[in-house]
Amino acid sequence: MAPETGTFDVIVIGGGPGGYAAALYGASAGLTVAMIEMEKVGGTCLHRGCIPAKEFLETAAVWRTVNAASEFGVTANSPTLDFAVSQARKQSVVDLLTKGLAGVLANRSVTVLSGRALLAGSGRVEVVDGPDAGTVLSAPSVILATGSVPRTLPGLEVDGRVVVTSDEFLDLDRLPASAAVVGGGAIGCEFASMLSDVGVTVTIVEGLPTILAACDADVVSQVARSFKKRKIAMITSAVVTGHTPDPSGSTTALAIEGRDPIDVEMVVVSVGRRPLTEGVVDPSVGVAMDDRGFVLADGRMRTSAPGVWAVGDIVAGTPQLAHVAFAEAMVAIKDILGEAPTPVDYLRVPWAIYCHPEVAFAGLTEAQAIEMGYDVVTKKDPFGGNGRARIIGDTEGMVKVVAAKGPDGRAGQVLGVHMVGPWVTEQLGAGYLAVNWEALVDEVAALIQPHPSLSETFGETMIALTGRGLHVG
Repeated sequence: MAPETGTFDVIVIGGGPGGYAAALYGASAGLTVAMIEMEKVGGTCLHRGCIPAKEFLETAAVWRTVNAASEFGVTANSPTLDFAVSQARKQSVVDLLTKGLAGVLANRSVTVLSGRALLAGSGRVEVVDGPDAGTVLSAPSVILATGSVPRTLPGLEVDGRVVVTSDEFLDLDRLPASAAVVGGGAIGCEFASMLSDVGVTVTIVEGLPTILAACDADVVSQVARSFKKRKIAMITSAVVTGHTPDPSGSTTALAIEGRDPIDVEMVVVSVGRRPLTEGVVDPSVGVAMDDRGFVLADGRMRTSAPGVWAVGDIVAGTPQLAHVAFAEAMVAIKDILGEAPTPVDYLRVPWAIYCHPEVAFAGLTEAQAIEMGYDVVTKKDPFGGNGRARIIGDTEGMVKVVAAKGPDGRAGQVLGVHMVGPWVTEQLGAGYLAVNWEALVDEVAALIQPHPSLSETFGETMIALTGRGLHVG
């Protein structure tokens, strides 16, 4: 047995968004913190998820802009795309952010160890492999933040060339001519949108009756209509049974139950993520998990084991979003400090989907509000009437607000804000605040929006809900 080599106030297992947020927030509160990461600080989000994926989506946005430049009187003849250059740029962005994060951790005096960690007993963490193997740490508080990895499907064995997950896709230096994206959720739609924008023939294959099943129905309709215009095929209620590679090795036939196979050069599997919890906690510690390996935690992020908290993608029944992991990390640290934190309200967290058109929302969809017993009032305002949207030449989409009907029959509390269109991922802030502060429509409608701005559409929708709309009836 290795000797004790360090005692801290908090040990964090995992260096992704939840882990490094817990480490930084704890250190800023004066706690001594050790963080153990088996790969690179930043985790999936920085290295194989949010950041690299959005860099490629930005490449697609630049490509769209250049191809439409003549509409603005700018001549850009025959643009070409060198995806290897985009890949190199992505890596430079990731490397710069990784270096910056490592510097912040060092400045906060967070002890960072490299290797796979095991919570071996109460307050006892061992580094079992990697550069710091053999190190044994102890702390009264341990936070589990080991994240997740892509799920796969039977019959779609990942080979990194024809069948890939997001992990392999983000390392490609060339694009296929055709691709099937298996999974029509947020990540699948982002990949499909990006691939289509840069000239790849794309088919989305989704097992549910609709793409973007978590979104409001009116938002889904807008995205589906845009995808169809761009010739992105969508097959829903589909069961993928496997694939048959062509003898040449350049294509594969994706088999779908009850349908003809789809011949494509690449299959991108995007069917969600599974928790990375195997081998992280010794069973004797008593951390309860569900049958899929997700950790059970309460509103303060406490697990069933005393002195153990869990945050991020490994927590059962929570959205697998980096910013949710940030919030959970702060809740856990506040609880460790005895500050009685407010639990994360998962029904009101912000969502951002970076396909084209972008999607952003917070709060209840219209269907959810009705199912929960609310008598609702809704209003939609399209971006087509927005001056700034006309200026930038991007008018697809709308803002939809769902409000509870008050005793007087007028729109009262804001229950949900749903946006689809240009740069809505940067516009959701006001809607998120309205939903989480349980604001009334009249209160939000009184706020002044700058003109001309895309955010005016949100303001116009709120004004229309008061019954005295300007441009919207």
